[in-house]
Amino acid sequence: MNQFIKTPEQQALIDRLRAIQPAFLAREPELDVRGSFPFENIKALKQLDYHTLTLPQEHGGQGFGLYEYVLAQEAIAEGSGATALSIGWHVGIVLEYAENRHWQPESAYWLMAEIANGALINTAATEANAGSPARGALPQTTAIADGNHYVVTGEKTYTSMAPALDYIFVTAATETDEVITVIIPRHAEGVSIDETWDMLAMRGTASHTLVLDSVRIPNTHILKSAGVAAAAKGWLLHIPACYIGIAAAARAYAVEFAANYSPASLDKTIAETPAIQQTIGEMELQLATARHLLYGTAERYVHAANKAEMDEALNITKIAVTQAAMEIVDKAMKIVGSRALSEDNPMHRHYLNVRAGLYNPPMEDMVKGQLAAQAIHTFTQHSKTEVK
Repeated sequence: MNQFIKTPEQQALIDRLRAIQPAFLAREPELDVRGSFPFENIKALKQLDYHTLTLPQEHGGQGFGLYEYVLAQEAIAEGSGATALSIGWHVGIVLEYAENRHWQPESAYWLMAEIANGALINTAATEANAGSPARGALPQTTAIADGNHYVVTGEKTYTSMAPALDYIFVTAATETDEVITVIIPRHAEGVSIDETWDMLAMRGTASHTLVLDSVRIPNTHILKSAGVAAAAKGWLLHIPACYIGIAAAARAYAVEFAANYSPASLDKTIAETPAIQQTIGEMELQLATARHLLYGTAERYVHAANKAEMDEALNITKIAVTQAAMEIVDKAMKIVGSRALSEDNPMHRHYLNVRAGLYNPPMEDMVKGQLAAQAIHTFTQHSKTEVK
């Protein structure tokens, strides 16, 4: 990762995050428990003002961009994958606004001030049995106009970082079936959290169900009107950054184990055997390749004149880097052996957590479907031209 740090400011950022990595690693076993959440990790990150990393400077933030964000997310994930994924949604959503300025101006003004003062945000869009919003599912959550207010009712699943959120961006349908995004204060009357998160992977994200029972919000809490969407979504690279960070942690543990473990059947460490060296070499190659793709895509995005044209590159990078992360962890597991499955061994957590990447957007089948359609269309047109 060091070779991708390019500026003194980036180095200072990563140094600060690496200083708290040992504490994150020490707390990781606590996140195996159902209903857990890394409160102390989030607190430590806020003490570093990480919640303002991508907040525009004119709003009191640090004003960093995508490249620094991706670097930082990988560094956090090396200490705690669940912590990185949780805080990553907040920092990324702020970056999306900084790049697109697509929120209602009145809402953005007061919300930016809240974030500068420590508020944490996330979006809640997914609903049980309604399908993924990424696949076009319409929300069953409703926002009914009532004078200068809206009354919001419904439930949202996968609300990551639920125990620490201050404001939640909720997609809801109006009486005219328009989909708007509204800002829900976490502690408003009628808002509750149903602790349904029972996944084996990423337990520490506490992605519980948000319950909205006739929550009244003023019109100034409309974040985005119907049809308004961000043209550029480079911030979603925080997802592969998180999973390659988990893979890097698994690789580090496995290599250290191999360099120091001498079984009774050998007169040397297992790192000195050809088979283990081959596996380590394969891990190193995959990790380096994935990082070159990840940071190369981030850099291209930063310098792109039209960021909206980067969608394909962003999608491919997420799929390829996440797949590489899983393969790296699998190889690390083989090096450590059966003890990697022990609850006392951190490898089992890496093994489970890295697989959560399969279910973060964009979905692999959708990306492959898009690529297949493009390829078929290209060759169909080519064939027609040849026939003529």
